[in-house]
Amino acid sequence: MSDHVRLGVVTRWVTPELVAGVLEKCGVRDKKPGALLAGFMVYFTLALALFQQDSYDDVAEQLVGSVRELSGNIPNKSSFTRARRRLGPLVLETVFRELAAPLAPVGLEGSFYRGMRLAAVDGFVLDAPDTKVNRAAFGGPVKNGQPAGFPQVRVVTLTECGTHAQIDAAVGGFNGGERELAIELVGSASGMLVIMDRGFPGVELWKAYLEAGAHPLIRARSPVAQRPVEHLPDGTYLAKMSLGGQRASHPGGVLVRVIEYQIDGGETVRLLTDLLDPDAYPAAELAALYHRRWEAESAFRQIKTFQRGPAEVLRSGDPGLVRQEVWAHLVVHHCLTQVIMHLAGDNGIDPDRVSFVKVLKHTRRSVVRQCANTPTKIKKFLAMLATKVHRELDNGARRLRAADRHLKRPDSKYSSKLSYRINTRDRQPTRRVTPKVITLQPAIVH
Repeated sequence: MSDHVRLGVVTRWVTPELVAGVLEKCGVRDKKPGALLAGFMVYFTLALALFQQDSYDDVAEQLVGSVRELSGNIPNKSSFTRARRRLGPLVLETVFRELAAPLAPVGLEGSFYRGMRLAAVDGFVLDAPDTKVNRAAFGGPVKNGQPAGFPQVRVVTLTECGTHAQIDAAVGGFNGGERELAIELVGSASGMLVIMDRGFPGVELWKAYLEAGAHPLIRARSPVAQRPVEHLPDGTYLAKMSLGGQRASHPGGVLVRVIEYQIDGGETVRLLTDLLDPDAYPAAELAALYHRRWEAESAFRQIKTFQRGPAEVLRSGDPGLVRQEVWAHLVVHHCLTQVIMHLAGDNGIDPDRVSFVKVLKHTRRSVVRQCANTPTKIKKFLAMLATKVHRELDNGARRLRAADRHLKRPDSKYSSKLSYRINTRDRQPTRRVTPKVITLQPAIVH
């Protein structure tokens, strides 16, 4: 099967040579005669992520339907499950790590700041089937001391702001913290300006990123680094961030620069950075850059809402297969981002303008229409897509838009009708907005 089956345009990056090399590196070899081959199962597992809403046999039909000698010999679900267990999660994780890398060319708008590549660290959770082993491995929400909802796997990524490409990722459980997973990503952040939200500040994380050659720009809560040790000419100040319970002067702390500002006169935002020189790194520029963190949220929406499907539960009943499935989703998303970058580069437009949803649909069609002459087919497919960019795939320049935040998925389907009305009444549609006004709040010198 693996000699005939490919994954459409995804095969441009997940090549047979890459798959063979990863299997050799991970020590996975075909031993059982007549069993599903490991090379085929790599493509099949990726296809499960690409066609998340389809059953095993439907996904297999998508892969082999165009190969006449294979289309009438599709194994049953249990055979696929056993083959996935033999493959394990490490192979898909290794495929991801072989592919994951920054994609923005030098000069791409919103991708660099004063020679540093812009990236964001953030996390999201995915629902896994409610089995005993999944709940024991990953944990999940608890209400009144009892499990609530599904077990959840936590994913933290290092995302390139200009392209939505995942540079690195770490996978854990709901009960684990995002900060610990974020520390695992430091090796990929060298030379980058890394943006994080206020759930991440901590001395251990800060030191880890500095030692790796990265520059953190992190939002902080008001009690963190609140006592100035030196006021700077631009109204920002230097302060010590220490471990919980320590004095600000404790030697275990780190020196940070604190930038405070308001957006449209609202809540005061506090940023921490290691870029201490106010002339080389103006506070107003760093305040404007922080909001590029939302590009990571856009990438997560692409994975969770469009690629996986809204509110879809992963299909794997045990932890090893859940991890395998998560890595497969990350591989597929990176390949789709590669397609977007290819189309944007050929047409001279910003990658933000290329529709992720339409690229996803065309990529699925490329699998259904595949043939054995894959390299030629891929070139023709990408050429066909390039002709459609201005007519079908171009979303146009991104407009500033906003919508009120509402609870869309109640904690329980038995939530009271009153609670539902409170959370859904007067909901306003997404609307155009004017650019936000950032006002720096200089520290008061006593």
